[in-house]
Amino acid sequence: MSVSKKALRRIADALERMSPPPADAPKFKQAVAFVWQPDPDRLVPVPKVNRIPVELLVGVNRSRDTLMANTSQFAAGMPANNALLWGARGMGKSSLVKAVHGALQTNYPDLKMVEVQREDLPSIGRCLNMLRGASERFIMFCDDLSFGHDDAHYKSLKAVLDGGIEGRPDNVVLYATSNRRHLMPRDMIENERSSAISPSEAVEEKVSLSDRFGLWLGFHPCDQDDYLAMIRGYCDAYGVDIDDETMRAEAIEWQATRGSRSGRVAWQYFTDLAGRRGIKLT
Repeated sequence: MSVSKKALRRIADALERMSPPPADAPKFKQAVAFVWQPDPDRLVPVPKVNRIPVELLVGVNRSRDTLMANTSQFAAGMPANNALLWGARGMGKSSLVKAVHGALQTNYPDLKMVEVQREDLPSIGRCLNMLRGASERFIMFCDDLSFGHDDAHYKSLKAVLDGGIEGRPDNVVLYATSNRRHLMPRDMIENERSSAISPSEAVEEKVSLSDRFGLWLGFHPCDQDDYLAMIRGYCDAYGVDIDDETMRAEAIEWQATRGSRSGRVAWQYFTDLAGRRGIKLT
């Protein structure tokens, strides 16, 4: 029985989907940052990274200096730790990672950033294989990381932190941000402990995931002085002229309507202010 050309083509397409051709080697010189996208595996260049200068980050001096020192060591080819930035929402965790990377670009142009989405963690080993052996050095960045009930993605991340049999590539360091210090909700930890035959062992694997980060940098809600200082810093940097009394009254009213005070709220107020004053943020 003969097989039609159309049927052969369908078979060939199906086989290609099951075993796709190897991806082209990434051209790391074409950008300073990339986004990992699996299926098919590729590193997509980011033409312009969305970030603010590191000097505009107010109230996080200790975390800024610690992360800057760790990243400088790594960029210079020295040993460095993986870092977990955890704590209050909107206090500049992801902004700090991107700002530190940007601040070091002048002295270390081969320092690249690769962002990996949480849902793509199962493919992270393939991403590492693309980076392994490259002359550039990479900050692998996973933003807003957390794990819920029956979420096995943490196992993929654990393999990266532990390195597996090959070991984590020397030219890769992992920076992650999370609202949770242990990357899993407290009620999940308590439920596991109360229902397990061996409570301590039931949660040890998941809780110990955060222990695999050498640096823990905590971010806490800002006070009113820091909140106003953030806005004043933005105004000075972007040339928005406003007196302290007016700015204070507007900024406090803005945070009252939001029901919170954070670096993100400060930037949102400043964005509104700049728009009203006809100032473009470039």
